Amino acid sequence: MAIAMGWHKPDNVAGSSAPAIMVGLFVATGGLLFGYDTGTINGILAMKSFKSQFNTGYVEDNEGHLGLSPSQISIIVAILSAGTVAGALIAAPAGDWIGRRISIIVSVCVFCFGVIFQVCADAIPMLLAGRFFAGVGVGSVSVLVPLYQSEMAPKWIRGTLVCAYQLSITFGLLAASIVNLITQGMDGPPAYRIPMGLQLTWACVLCLGLLILPETPRFLIKKGDKHAAGLALSRLRRLDITHPALVEELAEIEANHDYELALGSASYRDIFIGSPHLGRRTLTGCGLQMLQQLTGINFIMYYGTTFFTSAGVSDPFLISLVMNVINVVSTIPGLFVVETWGRRKLLLVGAMGMACCQLVIAIFSTIASDSQSSLVAKLLIVFVSLFVFFYAASWGPVTWVVTSEIYPLKIRAKSMSVSTASNWLLNFGIAYGTPFMVEEGTGYAALGAKVFYVWGAFCILAAIFVYGMIYETSKISLEQIDEMYERVAFAWKSKDFEPSWSFQQLRDDGFADSGIPPPEHELHQQASRTTTTTTSESVQTMHTESSTNENQSEEDKIIHQMGMGNVDFSY
Repeated sequence: MAIAMGWHKPDNVAGSSAPAIMVGLFVATGGLLFGYDTGTINGILAMKSFKSQFNTGYVEDNEGHLGLSPSQISIIVAILSAGTVAGALIAAPAGDWIGRRISIIVSVCVFCFGVIFQVCADAIPMLLAGRFFAGVGVGSVSVLVPLYQSEMAPKWIRGTLVCAYQLSITFGLLAASIVNLITQGMDGPPAYRIPMGLQLTWACVLCLGLLILPETPRFLIKKGDKHAAGLALSRLRRLDITHPALVEELAEIEANHDYELALGSASYRDIFIGSPHLGRRTLTGCGLQMLQQLTGINFIMYYGTTFFTSAGVSDPFLISLVMNVINVVSTIPGLFVVETWGRRKLLLVGAMGMACCQLVIAIFSTIASDSQSSLVAKLLIVFVSLFVFFYAASWGPVTWVVTSEIYPLKIRAKSMSVSTASNWLLNFGIAYGTPFMVEEGTGYAALGAKVFYVWGAFCILAAIFVYGMIYETSKISLEQIDEMYERVAFAWKSKDFEPSWSFQQLRDDGFADSGIPPPEHELHQQASRTTTTTTSESVQTMHTESSTNENQSEEDKIIHQMGMGNVDFSY
């Protein structure tokens, strides 16, 4: 399957990657929950039957049509994001306590509980309660799914599998647009209750599928259950549990975890001040997630239908459907180039492309006269479509890829939880504040299309952030990313990084916590060629008393005797 889609497993990688790929793609469909919910509320807010049911006396125009006030719309949309912040923060302790897989199942069940509340609601308070609980489930899933994928995927296709989570979000948005287009003409509550209720369908399928999937080997190593980790890895790699390649990969994961623990504890405090460079990594993850929201994408996804209506577009439901089709189709190129271009280049190109589109929309909207409103509407559609293309191919999927890769195992769940919570916090702020920025009236900014100046400025800031902070993590294992942060001082030099350490040797040879080999060790010369800086704070290492051959494990000796020394076991 991978070859047919343009990817090819390296010839020197043992076993089969098909089970891990299929598991990763199935779990990625957790993104459907968030995508469908977001797309549903986008269309429901513009439905006459919904306005009629939940109206509290607000008149939205001079002709006496009843509707919802901007403050009511804000809280209905934003309460989901408030729930996702809570869910993202809960995900870390849950994922570290009961496991990644079981935590996803519990999160989906909480989501289902919230959906039932929304379907049964006949007034705003009950609707808000349902959306909050649905948000808790979505927030937890948004942390746990990329975490699960990154911990079980082979390194050569890890980025693509995590990108599939974003692709599922776009499919959810598209499905919601189609359902909204079909039901928006119905009379009465079925017009909005059918789209809401359909969210339960895939949630149930996802729960049932997760019951038979394995836990991630890295979580099981973290819990000290090496045998269970071996069985899980055996299922994912389709190798016998005694196969040298599987034994080697498992030993490297275990050695890396021991090395991380030797550097310090794994508390929430340590994700900001711990070693190696955990504060920088946490800042990178949080900054990237916040800037993803500040690109302005959720302005289109949450309020696209109502905004296109106010901009004079004749069929806003149809245009929103077209935008979601573009969103789905444009995510696919990102899946192909995330491994070949790398994370940094794709994020840089995406940020600059989005900035150009946003600023063109803002400038034309500012200088156009009232008589040119139809021209502005057409330009709006064209450049919003281009903006969605650049976002979907870059910042949409790659943000989740980077934040699922850059953290060490000991604090991975906690750091992903905090960085994802920052995403949802900005999501809440944008969802709640946008109507006040865009709409006209007393106390409102009435920016209209000029709000794209704001999004364009943040896209330029995003490009600068990527250049200075994002390390290139493609084509290296999660354990080797730790080595890169140890040895490479600047993000823009990370593309030239070549791994040279083995965490098993670091553990077996008794290296100091700095992880720097002693001068006479065979790793020292190779590491010195690629190290960009050596800090004065490096801890002096202990000298080994035996030769490299004497330090080899039994597994290493067996592998060399079998003539498999050139096989890459770090996938």
